[in-house]
Parts: sequence; structure tokens; C-alpha cells
Amino acid sequence: MELGVIGLGKMGSGLAKRLLKGGHSIVAFDLSLELVDSLVPFGATPAHSIENLLDKLAPPKIVWVMAPAGETTEAIIFHVARNLSTGDGIVDGGNSHFLDSMRRAKSLEAMGLFLLDVGTSGGIRGWEQGYSLMIGGHPGNFNQLEPIFKTLAPNPESGYGLVGPSGAGHFIKMVHNGIEYGIMQAFAEGFEIINAKSEFGFNLGNIAEIWSSGSVVRSWLLELITEILISNPDLSKISSAVEDSGETRWLVEESIKLGVPAPIISLSLLERLQSRTTNQFSHRLLSSLRNSFGGHSMSEPEDK
Repeated sequence: MELGVIGLGKMGSGLAKRLLKGGHSIVAFDLSLELVDSLVPFGATPAHSIENLLDKLAPPKIVWVMAPAGETTEAIIFHVARNLSTGDGIVDGGNSHFLDSMRRAKSLEAMGLFLLDVGTSGGIRGWEQGYSLMIGGHPGNFNQLEPIFKTLAPNPESGYGLVGPSGAGHFIKMVHNGIEYGIMQAFAEGFEIINAKSEFGFNLGNIAEIWSSGSVVRSWLLELITEILISNPDLSKISSAVEDSGETRWLVEESIKLGVPAPIISLSLLERLQSRTTNQFSHRLLSSLRNSFGGHSMSEPEDK
């Protein structure tokens, strides 16, 4: 299939590479011409503006947007929409609020267009390993773009799916990220306790590696922790300040609205806020983990 991709950051660039590798045609645009040029060797067609990207697409035109949630995504989606024709569509693969996705889908439908909201998980390594895709929208539009989802997923049979109507994809991704926070926090606290038991002289990387094979808690996150603790056991020169993307804040708000208690997820969010005033081992491990799967900053503490 042919697809326009706008936003070639850590995730957008990876998505485009995986689609190109899978035989799809990609027209790519980003404000950074360097990022656009970096995809040309992989087979992408470069574009120097949104209008130029749309001119190079054949109808029905499909554009995948990977941009920061909020005003940036809003502006791009409606800029693109104003230059599309009936039957064309937009995919929002970023971390938008599900209520925004519901509203945007209605607006685009009134313009004769469609929007699919796709919660995208897989981080900076997804272009090699595949992405988990949580998709919201109309079944007909999902079916139309399913060849793209099959290519992006870890395999054509699993790892992606239509989870509900417009907004549902980003709602499920919001919950996914809250669960991720809780799991990461539990690992971080556990390894801080192990690290504090100094008389045993534990090798943290070795312990993480042991758990990664056969253990009930084995996971990709634990594999990343193994890599981190083997290469930097003391987590030296790592900032303890752990940022949050905003989705788990939305999730905690939603849990309150629904009257559903979510103490672990809520406390994991509060720990991230506290991390910006401390220098705990657990927080440095969280910071390292975010860098490993998402490429997020983990700059050195200012007092080093």
C-alpha cells in the first residue's frame, strides 16, 4: 500500500522503515529535512511540505501522523484534512487523549474523511521487532488498512486488532501505559531493595538475567533491565528524574470518574513526580528503562 507519514521522530521513523521493509510505498515528511533524508536510502519518497506529501500520494490518500499529543497533532490532522478529498483518511498513531480522538473522528466524518486512532507500543526497537497496535475506528476503514497493520505487527496473525469505535484505540493505549508504569515501578523498587542488601554483594545484572529465563516475572522490560544493570550496575551518571507522557495522568483521572480504584497505577505516577526531587536508585533505573525502550532523555544529575 501507499502511505504518507508525517512526523519522523523515534517512533515515526521506525514505523516508516518497517513499512518500507515490508514492501509498502512511503512518502515522508518532517520539519527536520535531515530526518526526511535519512529515510531515502530505505526507499522512502521525500516531501518538503505537507502539501507536497499529499501531491505525491494517489487517491485514496492515507496519511499516518506521529506527532506529540495535543495542539501539534490537532494542527497537523486538520491541516491535512483540509487538503484531502472524500474517501481519504488519517491515522493518528501518537498518544492522543481518547476524547480528542472521538471529537476529531466526528469532525473528519463530516468532511467525508475517516480517522483511525492507533495506540502504538513497541518503542524505538519496534521497527525491528514489530509493534503492538490498538486500533479504534470503523471496521470498514480498519479492513482497508489492515495490510499496513499486518506489516507493522510482530507477525501478520497477532499483535494488532480493532478494539472498538473511534477513541477506543487511544483509550486502551492509555490503560496499557498505566499498567506499564506499575510494572516498571515494582521492578525498580525490588532492585533497589536488593541493591540495599550490601552484605550479600549481589550482582544485579546476574539476578535480572536469571529471572529472565523461566521466571514468572520474565518480560521484555526485565530483559532491558538486564542489559542496563550489566552495562552500568551502579546506574552512575543517570538522572533520577523520571518524566511522564501524560497518559497515566489521564488514566488516573478516568479511574476517579468511573469510581474504579487504581492504587498501584496512581502511586506509580506519584513516584515519577517524586523522582524529580530525589536521587534514588529505583528512580535512576526507571529513567534508564524509559531510555532503553523509548529513547527518552536520562541526562546526568546537575550536581555531578
